[in-house]
Amino acid sequence: MRLVAKLVIHPEKIGDTAAFIRLCPFGALEERGGTVQVSAACKMCRLCVRKGPPGAAEYVEDTAAPAVDKSQWSGVAVYADHEEGVLHPVTFELIGKARELAAVIRQPVRVLLMGGGVSQAAHELLHYGADEVYVCDDPALRHFSIEPYAAVFEAFIAQTRPAAILVGATAVGRQLAPRVAARLKTGLTADCTVLEMNENTDLVQIRPAFGGNIMAEIVTPNHRPQMATVRYKVMNAPERSPHSSGQIVSLHVDPTRLKGGVQALEAAPKPEEKYIESADVLVVAGRGVKKEEDLAMLEELASLLGGQLACTRPMAEAGWIDARRQVGLSGRTVRPKLIITCGVSGAIQFVAGMDHAETIVAINRDEKAPIFRVAHYGLVGDLYEIVPHLLGQLRERKEAAVCANV
Repeated sequence: MRLVAKLVIHPEKIGDTAAFIRLCPFGALEERGGTVQVSAACKMCRLCVRKGPPGAAEYVEDTAAPAVDKSQWSGVAVYADHEEGVLHPVTFELIGKARELAAVIRQPVRVLLMGGGVSQAAHELLHYGADEVYVCDDPALRHFSIEPYAAVFEAFIAQTRPAAILVGATAVGRQLAPRVAARLKTGLTADCTVLEMNENTDLVQIRPAFGGNIMAEIVTPNHRPQMATVRYKVMNAPERSPHSSGQIVSLHVDPTRLKGGVQALEAAPKPEEKYIESADVLVVAGRGVKKEEDLAMLEELASLLGGQLACTRPMAEAGWIDARRQVGLSGRTVRPKLIITCGVSGAIQFVAGMDHAETIVAINRDEKAPIFRVAHYGLVGDLYEIVPHLLGQLRERKEAAVCANV
């Protein structure tokens, strides 16, 4: 059994209702229908119990239903995200992390793959260490539709009963994971940056919270399965083995459950574009850039290095750079070979989106800027002096290379 705490309000003992409501620093006490009620904003600080009239608020611990039987749930599952049978790279990263987590509890890694004509992709997953790949291959699943995909996911969980499920934070994953979690009445932690497994199969899900000011450790010990989404480029992908291992299992779902309220008639490919996630070199513009026109020199720097220009949140909010080029928790997670930050202070929201880069070079006037804590090389100075100097050297090298090839 487990304990659940709650506050019980006794209106007849309150006296001055307005004064009692003002006691709560979180605004969780509200007057409704002539009585005082506790809202979801309550933090259980019990200030109303200590400071209010005697007996007006009572802190009560109730026994709740028995916790989940963890022995009935085993293994780590991964949802295989793909587009027309082409697996998204985040799937391989999650399989690699799933293998690490499963090794702690000595349980298998299972992968769920659904779609139309995905048999080849299923065999590819066996080269990355999946013990079992459950495949639901049906023409009705050729195009993503939330209702049938959620139904297949639910059927997979009912059959395999995984202790934990990892889903890529892609366009599909962000829709699918919360729908499945809601159906199963279980927890879901979004955009995890660190995942750890306890020997009792409790998944420790770590992610920045409260605007990135703290790193929250989230555990759901009384519910199964435990679900988490992870962004692309956060985890390390394992090397592809030339030999496949594991087995493919056909997942059969009632055809009536594959019919949703919305039917996709066709899918049109998007025009190909360059994403900062795939760039080997990034030059990031921060608050230190004074004018929009000054971005030209950073664009040139990126171009000379064969990379792309990226930015922090203030630059995107100002409309100076497309939001799709924003690095950080509210933007994109990147892992380039080289990243040069120009005038970036290094708030945790930004750092969490790029701290896995192979080489980090920081340019900032403030020698105490947080960015220098994660940078491999730091240049303390004005970017308007340092960047032109770098550009001069790179232009000379480029010209010398051209002359050598003539």
